[in-house]
Amino acid sequence: MTHSTLQDFINSSTDELVTHLDSSGVFRICINRPALHNAFNDHVIALLISAFESANENDDVRVIILQSEGKNFSAGADLNWMKSMAQLNLEENKRDAAELARLMSVIYLSPKPVIARTQGASFGGALGLIACCDIAIATDKARFCLSEVKIGLVPAVISPYVSKAIGARAAQRYFITAEQFSADKALQLGLLHEVVSADLLDETVDSIANTLIANGPQAVAEAKTLAQYVSEHPINTDTINYTTDLIAKIRVSAEGQEGLSAFLEKRPANWNKS
Repeated sequence: MTHSTLQDFINSSTDELVTHLDSSGVFRICINRPALHNAFNDHVIALLISAFESANENDDVRVIILQSEGKNFSAGADLNWMKSMAQLNLEENKRDAAELARLMSVIYLSPKPVIARTQGASFGGALGLIACCDIAIATDKARFCLSEVKIGLVPAVISPYVSKAIGARAAQRYFITAEQFSADKALQLGLLHEVVSADLLDETVDSIANTLIANGPQAVAEAKTLAQYVSEHPINTDTINYTTDLIAKIRVSAEGQEGLSAFLEKRPANWNKS
């Protein structure tokens, strides 16, 4: 599924995925299957990919918020969908799994900052969605579980992102035990950045979104790539060259020049609508 513009996607949104772009540049992507605890199937995955790809390419989008409707963030993969996948052959299952992998990648590599707004239960693949986001906020009653081994499966596609978020040692434990853990434990592990009461969830998410909007959009995109690069490479000549080249490029860019001028002139930069 492809859309030529973000507005095309918004206009074609279905009941299972609701999107909204506000005037400040905050684009909300909401999984809307509360009766099924927002479990996702191949159709929802395709919609999510299309939403993120459209947002990633649109200059009007400054921040993406991934959220869901109802009591729970997401139960992960829809069991009826998983059951149907078991009837397919190996190559068909590979193609299906590749779409979930594509979704994780398009979120993780998005040039826009992505915030996960989570509540209630997040099980299985939902932890992959959260781990792919740049910032994750949850309510204090939220709970989490890498539940795949309970039904004889493994968290394969999401594993690189979850392991990166919580560390290899913790990932190994929770991959094999399928224990549920609390929001406080998720915060301790690094899956979450903040835990707040339910009545402060939207206020906290909106505050972070507003903070992000005040920053240079190109700088934010480069900073995301920078953080990913330095976490995956040793401190050596290549890394030193990468970082020195990057700051030189940013300093002479139009956005870098505007940001420095705005700071020295004590005025808002031209990307800061507030």
